[in-house]
Amino acid sequence: MTGLGAVFRPQLAPERLRSVAQLADQAGLEELWLWEDCFREGGLSTAAAALAWTERVRVGVGLLPVPLRNVAVTAMEVASLHRMFPGRAIVGVGHGVQDWMGQVGARVGSPVTLLREHLVALRALLGGERVTTDGRYVRLDDVALDWPPEGGGGGVLAGATGPRSLRLTGEAADGTILTASTNPEGVRKARQLIEEGREAAGRGAGRHPVVVYLLAATGAGAAERVRAELADEGLASVPDLGVAGDAGAVAKAVERLAEAGADTVVLQPTGDEPDPEGFVRFAAEEVRPLVP
Repeated sequence: MTGLGAVFRPQLAPERLRSVAQLADQAGLEELWLWEDCFREGGLSTAAAALAWTERVRVGVGLLPVPLRNVAVTAMEVASLHRMFPGRAIVGVGHGVQDWMGQVGARVGSPVTLLREHLVALRALLGGERVTTDGRYVRLDDVALDWPPEGGGGGVLAGATGPRSLRLTGEAADGTILTASTNPEGVRKARQLIEEGREAAGRGAGRHPVVVYLLAATGAGAAERVRAELADEGLASVPDLGVAGDAGAVAKAVERLAEAGADTVVLQPTGDEPDPEGFVRFAAEEVRPLVP
């Protein structure tokens, strides 16, 4: 079955999260995703709050920019979420937006090298290992978590767009997050690159979930809002991006991404979505029943 989720976008004030998260829980939405966008809201603090306010919805953080975080701190915080809310936290890491990383003095010479080192160390720490490493960016001396999560917490996802990063997620991550700029053909290509990375690392067996965001809008002015956001992102000419319309139209767009290789599709409202709670209810109660 294709997983379905929705994004609480950080254009909304943090105090709006409680009502959206609780509605997602009550409506039966499977996953609610959060972003750590500079300079809006912290990913792990909002995830902890959303998990504490709810009972069953899984909460994803997609994603934590690794240049901002020491890997040991990331491991401690992620492990705490997994132990307090078993089976309900999903955490992804990634390069971060390079302009933002430059603004805070955290931009590195090789984002791919940093992400690789961070992923290897983070997965080892969450797996209960004692880690010593002296990499280009990640340096640990005999570090182990006192409270690692059971079974590694279900793994670490990584966000990626370019070919090198996509191969890297196959090599070193437990799943991949694709942005809303990925159409069905992009999902197919990403799957191929991920599998190339998995083969190169000898990780051909087992499951590697792919999560993709889908820009979506419904109700009055939906098509105009989607077109405006795609134009603002410089994506107006890319085919098969975004969807506007009723539940049937959105479900068909979800199915196209699933057929291309997505395991979970996360509906991403426009930045000016007028009714975030209504959008979550729409995803859970109207779109979900139409998605196989």
